[in-house]
Amino acid sequence: MPPDAGPPEFTTGAGDLMGTVRARVATAGLDPGRRGVLALLLVGAVAALVAGAVQLRGRPHELTAPPALVRAGTPAASSSPTAEVVVSVAGTVRRPGLVHLPAGSRVDDAVRAAGGLTAGGQVGLLNLARRLVDGEQVLVGVAAAGATGASGAAVAGGLLDLNAATADAIDGLPGIGPVLAQRIVDWRTEHGRFASVDQLREVPGIGESKYAQLKSKVTV
Repeated sequence: MPPDAGPPEFTTGAGDLMGTVRARVATAGLDPGRRGVLALLLVGAVAALVAGAVQLRGRPHELTAPPALVRAGTPAASSSPTAEVVVSVAGTVRRPGLVHLPAGSRVDDAVRAAGGLTAGGQVGLLNLARRLVDGEQVLVGVAAAGATGASGAAVAGGLLDLNAATADAIDGLPGIGPVLAQRIVDWRTEHGRFASVDQLREVPGIGESKYAQLKSKVTV
């Protein structure tokens, strides 16, 4: 191919376009040749792409926040209501019945919520500092028939009456804590009373070894 020969001929469509551009440039008194026309076409194409990109960037568009950000900006669901305990207060109080107290309240709070002691009423051996357990019964100044203590803890022979003792009195038995004492009271409330000491085995948390410790210290 001669040194000054131009690039290969274009197809009909491309050739027509380049011929048109070349003719217009020639009309202006210039003849850049085929290579010049090709360069002009490339420059024009690039300019068109840049202009299109600028125009697109200038348009307002909606941004979608990532799901994580949406969740972070959404107000948290309302927390559950403040935990509370409901206990039954009976005995020498002014307003016996159910009282609703915040979780973590103590026996003293329950007595106050029930109006406090009646005239001449006594707390006896009731542990006012003990934390309340939901659903328990607080007996204030109530003693079982024949009991030697105000809490009904001891009866004739020094045995604890399971059907009359308070949770505080049961808590004083060996190996019994506040939770297990309350379970014994709950069982008594659900079934009416203990018909025999053997029924302690039906209380959740009292196995054979613990029952062996208790059976000689309680009665019904």
